[in-house]
Amino acid sequence: MSGPLYVPVLPARSHAAGAFRRLWPDVRAAIRPLWNLPPLPGATPEALATAVGKYVGPVSAASRHGGWLDAPFGEDAQTAALAEALFLFCELGWLRPVTGPERTVAQQAAAVETARRCLHGLGVRVWVTGEWDARLGEAVRVLLARTGPEVPVDLLLDMGAVLDDRPDAGKEALRALDALMPLAVWRSAVLLGGGFPRVTADMLEEGWCESARAEWRMWHEVRVTGRAYAPLLGYGDYGVQHPSALAQAPTPGSGGPPWGVLRYTTDRSYLLFKTLTRGPDRIAVNRSAARRIVELPEFRGAGAGQGEEWLSDCANGPLTTSKGVGGPREWLCAGNLQHMTYVVQGLSGG
Repeated sequence: MSGPLYVPVLPARSHAAGAFRRLWPDVRAAIRPLWNLPPLPGATPEALATAVGKYVGPVSAASRHGGWLDAPFGEDAQTAALAEALFLFCELGWLRPVTGPERTVAQQAAAVETARRCLHGLGVRVWVTGEWDARLGEAVRVLLARTGPEVPVDLLLDMGAVLDDRPDAGKEALRALDALMPLAVWRSAVLLGGGFPRVTADMLEEGWCESARAEWRMWHEVRVTGRAYAPLLGYGDYGVQHPSALAQAPTPGSGGPPWGVLRYTTDRSYLLFKTLTRGPDRIAVNRSAARRIVELPEFRGAGAGQGEEWLSDCANGPLTTSKGVGGPREWLCAGNLQHMTYVVQGLSGG
C-alpha cells in the first residue's frame, strides 16, 4: 500500500482552485486533493451540467497529478445527471470518483461504473464524525463486494471536525482503521480531519486567537500505535476552513460581515488575526494584522512560500493605499497557500 503525501479536502470553488494552481510545482506535485462539489439544491440536469463544468473544470485542469472528485451533497434525483457530468472530468483527467457506505445504492453504482470506465480507481469515503459504529464496517464490506477486485480502491477515512472538544478522535480513528483495513487490499489509506475552527467575531475580540491543530495531533497518535498500516497512512485536512464550509451553497452578491481573518499555520497551532472588510480603519488594521504575523517567532520569512510572500507584502505596504491589503478571498487564498506549503514541507522533512 502506498499513497499521496498530503490530501487536502477542498471545495471545488475558484478560490481553492486558484490557490492550488499557484503552489510551487514541487509542492503541488506532492498533493492529491479531495475536491468537493458544493450543494446545488433543486438543480435540473441541464443546470447541473453547467454547474459541474463551472466548478469542476478549473480544479480538473489544476489536478494534473491526480486526486479525487466527490459530490457529497448531491440529491437522490440528481444522481444520474451528476454521474454523467462528473464522468467527463474523471475520464479526461486523473481525478477518481468517490462513494461511501452511507450513499444510496444508485450513487454507489454510478461511482463504481465511472471508476471502471475511467480506469483510475475509486475513493471510498467513510465519515466518522462521532464514535465508530461497527455497522459502517459491514456497509463498507457490502460496497466493496459490489465493486469487485478489479477496481483499485482508496480508503478516505474522514473524521470531519476534529477540535479540542473531541479528545478521543484518535482512538475512534484507530477503531475505524482496525475494522476497515482488513476489508480490502487498499491502494492507499488516508486519515482526514478538520482542525480549523468555525471563526466568530467573539473569538477575535482581542484582535487574534489561537487554535490547536487537533487533526495533526490525531494523525500522529495513530501513526505511533505500532499497527502494520500506520507508517503508510496518509495525512489529510480541510485546509484553513472549518469542514462545514464545504456545505455552503453558492450565493450571489458580495455581502458579508465587516470583519475577516488572516490565518497562519504553525507546527501545533492555527493563528488567526482580525481584519476589516470596510470602514476608514481598514487599511491600517489589515496591514497591522499582517505585520503581527510576520513579526511572530514562528514566521518563516517571505521566501518560505507564496503565502508568506503575500503576508510580507501586505505588512510592509503603505497606509495611503489599499493595494495589496486584499479582501476575504485573498486572505483565504493566502492562508491556503501558506498552509498547504507548510504541511507538504513538514511531511517531507523540509
